[in-house]
Amino acid sequence: MKRQILNKVVTAAGAAALLLAVAMPAQAQKKTRVTVGVTETVGAYNPHSDSVALMYAVWCQVYGCLGSWNFKKAADVGMLADSWSIPDPNTWIFKLKKGLMRHDGKAELTAADVIHSIKRIGTDKRSSQRQNVKKIKSAVALDKYTVKVTTHKPTAPLLAYVFDRVMITSKELFDKHGARNADRKHHYGFGPYMLKRLRTGESVVIEKNKRWPGVKKEWPDEVIFRIMREPEQRVTALLNGEIQIAQFIPPHLLPKVRASKKARVEEMGSVETMMLLMNPAFKPWDNVLLRKAVAHAIDRESIIKNVLKGEAIKLTGPIGPLQFGYSKNVKPTYEYNPEKAKALVKKAGYPNGIDVELSTPVSRYVNDKQVAQAMIPMLRAVGIRAKLKTPEWSTLWSNVRKGKVPFYYMGRGGMVDPSSALSQYFETGIAPRIKFSSKKVDALLQKERQTFDLEKRKKYMNDAINAIMEEVPAHFLWHQKIHYGVANGVDIAIRPDKRIHGYEISVK
Repeated sequence: MKRQILNKVVTAAGAAALLLAVAMPAQAQKKTRVTVGVTETVGAYNPHSDSVALMYAVWCQVYGCLGSWNFKKAADVGMLADSWSIPDPNTWIFKLKKGLMRHDGKAELTAADVIHSIKRIGTDKRSSQRQNVKKIKSAVALDKYTVKVTTHKPTAPLLAYVFDRVMITSKELFDKHGARNADRKHHYGFGPYMLKRLRTGESVVIEKNKRWPGVKKEWPDEVIFRIMREPEQRVTALLNGEIQIAQFIPPHLLPKVRASKKARVEEMGSVETMMLLMNPAFKPWDNVLLRKAVAHAIDRESIIKNVLKGEAIKLTGPIGPLQFGYSKNVKPTYEYNPEKAKALVKKAGYPNGIDVELSTPVSRYVNDKQVAQAMIPMLRAVGIRAKLKTPEWSTLWSNVRKGKVPFYYMGRGGMVDPSSALSQYFETGIAPRIKFSSKKVDALLQKERQTFDLEKRKKYMNDAINAIMEEVPAHFLWHQKIHYGVANGVDIAIRPDKRIHGYEISVK
């Protein structure tokens, strides 16, 4: 069953040419290889221990997931799942593709693997993805290839939680070797790529599964993801032929890539929301008036123009036109108004201003540090004396996931259907990232999830968004445009959710 939720979507644009010059004579080349310079974290072997776009995409390709959203078709497309249906609001039936063999050739994908994976995510002490299965009450096998999933309550956007966020690991290998050894030494999955090598904090290498049904010759035989957080490093490596795809080219380096005869720039819209988050578990962010002051203190248009060079789209709420549930009728909205911000700081009980710390990633997002630096004088001008903190990304991300960061700049991607993201950040008890709690927001988000009529769902989602805007646990800033540098000889379908799949890359 397809989620018919997008009327308009920017399709993965202008494929591009790429590849691969390996330093050996052409006649000796046996494998095609694409190296991608990325900015995210390469975490542990445990496929559930982190929740970042890069590793979600890697593990989905390796272990296999039920399916994913296809931006070109504007529909959910199965990977391990052949079909799915909803016989009643609390029941989902997933029929698996038959004959999908594990990478070692010793076992076929069965319902037992899916059930095991759902249970593992919810019980693994190292799991950072429990929120993806919290809506599931039970998962049982109807036969060898059919899984019945029952939810605690009707959950219309269930696919947004589980489709490409539940990695299907082998129950047999887990039971035989235990979690640690199965992940590290027997990481045989059912997906179109196989894990070849992983170096925590450095790189991950995946290799094409030539037995995958429908595998194409033009897919690269190997895809290497290398952490290269400095944009200058990525661009230099691209133009030197060290890598073939460079993620997130900042505005000031776009002309350099465009002037090259070896590479080009590919552009795509984004469904990642950039925001300033204020954790009410920490003072002074328990004060809604101060949160509203922050929202009025930030001159977003100036930052977009001067720091992002126009390569972003200002938001009035948490979602934009490419996302399900988007509405222009968001209220209240927070436009730049420093005088109003000053008055709110005083009304909040800080006539002499207040000292705070603002944390930001560095080179995780385009011009992230520069964006945060631009906010500092804006905040200080209204009496919020912000001091900038720039921890290492791995440290910041770990603390954010634990709810230990009071005030920070961050993005939330993968929001085609934003239901799961809104729940993750703004529903009580789902995830601790900002520890925001509102009975009104909770009730509206729950009502939205339980509604299968799309127009009614949109209305309830908009009501929930308006309730969030009243409380301002986050100030929603913009969608940044995505720019990749792509070498001649390689094509890539850039995804608005920023995931990179080997099967969406082709080598000429």
